[in-house]
Amino acid sequence: MKKSEIRFSIALDDKKVPEAISWSATDAGPDIHFAKAINIALWDREQAGTMKIDLWTKDMPVDEMKRFVVDNIGSMAENIVTATDDKEMANKMRALCKELSEYLDKQEQGQ
Repeated sequence: MKKSEIRFSIALDDKKVPEAISWSATDAGPDIHFAKAINIALWDREQAGTMKIDLWTKDMPVDEMKRFVVDNIGSMAENIVTATDDKEMANKMRALCKELSEYLDKQEQGQ
């Protein structure tokens, strides 16, 4: 059986606010990669519930954070189709993404 590891490193300031997020993975080569935000969701077997880690750095702009959230919803829409073949649920999530993207476009245009 092949194993792969993903490692996250979070640099915190004196108030425990993330200043830098880096990650590496055995399947991504030897390089260290940097991110402004991470969103990790795990389904806990024993608790039968979701455990989440949401972190973002001080330099993550609000508009990028909003786009990050919309992108995550879109990614979950693709995931639900792959995992369950529930196309209706995915289409509703995609519709929400479209609506939110249009909302963000208007915000960015100052309307």
